[in-house]
Amino acid sequence: MKVYQTIIAAATVVGSVFLSGCSTCPCACFSEKPECSFENADFYDQDGKFVEDKAKDAYIALMEYHGYPVFKGIKEKLWVSDYGTGEFAKLGLGAVMFVNQEKDHYMLQDIYLLPNQMLPEHWHLKTDAQPAKLEGWLIRHGQSHVVGIGENNLSKDVVIPKCHMSGTATTMHEVVCNAGDFAELAQVGSRHWQFAGPEGAIISEVANVHDNSGVRHSDKAINDNFMGK
Repeated sequence: MKVYQTIIAAATVVGSVFLSGCSTCPCACFSEKPECSFENADFYDQDGKFVEDKAKDAYIALMEYHGYPVFKGIKEKLWVSDYGTGEFAKLGLGAVMFVNQEKDHYMLQDIYLLPNQMLPEHWHLKTDAQPAKLEGWLIRHGQSHVVGIGENNLSKDVVIPKCHMSGTATTMHEVVCNAGDFAELAQVGSRHWQFAGPEGAIISEVANVHDNSGVRHSDKAINDNFMGK
């Protein structure tokens, strides 16, 4: 049984249906339509505009699938983005920032990736207000390929979408992390990215602090979108 089917059924429960050509109840679709899967078009309106509410429902469905606690108000706290690519099913991010204590420099957030979804390559600069971000990631559910500097050992399971630097990245050293595994940034200021496994990924990120003004992306179009240019 494909993981997408389970996520789709959960998405229906939380109020958003991500089904391709299926108008029956989730149980019927489950058993009769094994080809049901996420369609990128489900996250966009008829004018091609990214619909954040649908993206949030998909991440909540992912939480339900993994048994992650869907606490009151989480949908309102979720930050989601397709980084202006129009390819959310392949590249995007969901995140809930629990604390970002700028005075004493510590933070905690959970990040969410759909199955085979890429978090774009980026790095963190020192800003006038904060030091460069030093971070680490604890995989709570699913699997994530945590990629950064080092020898190229990227597996064939990782397919960088064309909307990211024409299917490339500058760093290609992966650490494959499953639930309970922890990975840390190899070097302050170094570029890094992640790619979720077939069941997606739910990840707790710890760091000294986060400052959006210090984030830079390797892909120029993605960087311009993130910087609001």
